[in-house]
Amino acid sequence: MKTITALLMVLFAGSAVAQESTAIDDLKRGETATISGQVERILDEDEFRLTDDTGSISVYVGPNRMPVKTDDVVSVTGFVDDGIGPLELYAHSLTRADGSTVAFSHRYE
Repeated sequence: MKTITALLMVLFAGSAVAQESTAIDDLKRGETATISGQVERILDEDEFRLTDDTGSISVYVGPNRMPVKTDDVVSVTGFVDDGIGPLELYAHSLTRADGSTVAFSHRYE
């Protein structure tokens, strides 16, 4: 996992992802946060699992198209679900390693 952190620092240094990333293990319910990591797996047509050195979290992008594939390194900004159960991040935007960004429309909000 230390390799992932080092790779993230190199890829995102000086890019549009200059925002401070929060470690997944430090996320708190009800907050807006930016997290960075590697896509561990695609869970559904609108959800994927993101992992960093501290843990992993489900990232919901629906009802939008899946913007990543397994092993992509990304940074995601969103709202940490404030309900019960496992933590989940509702993505507002995603930045890829190449600096390109995707904004998500959550029409149900």
